[in-house]
Amino acid sequence: MSRRKKSKAVPVVTIITLLVIAMCVGCFFAKGIVDSQRKAARADLQKRQDEVIARNQQSEAAYQAAIAQLESEAAIKASPSWPEHKAEGWDLLDLSNFPLENQTAETKTRTELMTNGMLLVNEWHSRPLDFSEEGLVSVGRHLGKDRIQVKDYNVMLFPNAANALGEAIDAAKAENMTHYLVEEGYRSYETQNTYFQNKVTKLSSKYTGDALTEAAKKEVNAPGTSEYNSGLAFELRLYDKNDPEVGSPKYSTTAEGKWMNENCWKYGIIFRFPEYQWPLETSTDKSFKTGVIKHLNLYRYVGKGNAAVMHYLDLCMEEYIEYLQEHPHIALFENDTLKYEIYRQYVGDAASFDVQLTRNARSWSSSLDNMGAVITVFEY
Repeated sequence: MSRRKKSKAVPVVTIITLLVIAMCVGCFFAKGIVDSQRKAARADLQKRQDEVIARNQQSEAAYQAAIAQLESEAAIKASPSWPEHKAEGWDLLDLSNFPLENQTAETKTRTELMTNGMLLVNEWHSRPLDFSEEGLVSVGRHLGKDRIQVKDYNVMLFPNAANALGEAIDAAKAENMTHYLVEEGYRSYETQNTYFQNKVTKLSSKYTGDALTEAAKKEVNAPGTSEYNSGLAFELRLYDKNDPEVGSPKYSTTAEGKWMNENCWKYGIIFRFPEYQWPLETSTDKSFKTGVIKHLNLYRYVGKGNAAVMHYLDLCMEEYIEYLQEHPHIALFENDTLKYEIYRQYVGDAASFDVQLTRNARSWSSSLDNMGAVITVFEY
């Protein structure tokens, strides 16, 4: 009887085995179907995500374009057109209520801008303590002995001043003005102090104490307060080794002196200490501003744009800086053409700072004014 039961169990095991195998096969195929469905779902999801990202990118681009348009329109509204200017002759516009157009900026240091022309040095504004003599050149060697006469090769200036002087001398020679000689240029602090102390000693028999110092200052600037200490000023006279009489008349009364005094501004140079009818009959007295009453044939490099405005407004250097304090953004036109745009920016005593600029100009030059600001001249 047990044999019959065993024989009957065999088919049952077989059936169960077959069922298990069938189930495994079914699960295998079912898993394949599920995996395939999952892959399709993932692909569809990725496709939808890509479409959403693309739409978002398009929306962001459209948004940025709209913002740019609004900013552009706002800039136009914030920066209206400049006032009208004269079509003929010179005209100066006050743009103090107008920002620089198409702005950019460039980082500069005090050292870079110290000797670019507008450093004010006088009785009330001493040369800055961080002033450096580095960069001074011998005028005679820099320009060449055939181009200009110098007292000796120790006459020194900063290159921009020497180059402007060279331009002026070349222009004078073109009109047969050939006898200029650079009598003096840069003086060191020590040299100026020697001159000043010599004057104090000379006057000590007449004055004492503060009165002695003040009396000496009327004759010789205290060290650090003389234009000769700037490296941007020079004194001219006339000389011809073959004709001693050339240098004998008073310089300002000669044709060469008159030409230089009338035309030096075109080359970025000003006559530094004008007084009433001196050096020209048309000169107005500026001694109350400059503090200098001596007749010195002293010229000073300030740059072409600054010199042009000073000439146009008949201002000495002190008056010009005061004018820019009140009108920090101006533009000078000549015969309907914009020549110079000038912008004064306060920077304090920082060692470095961002100079505000406009991309519209052909070129530009910035200079410290020794009164806490940078004066930038844009040339068009």
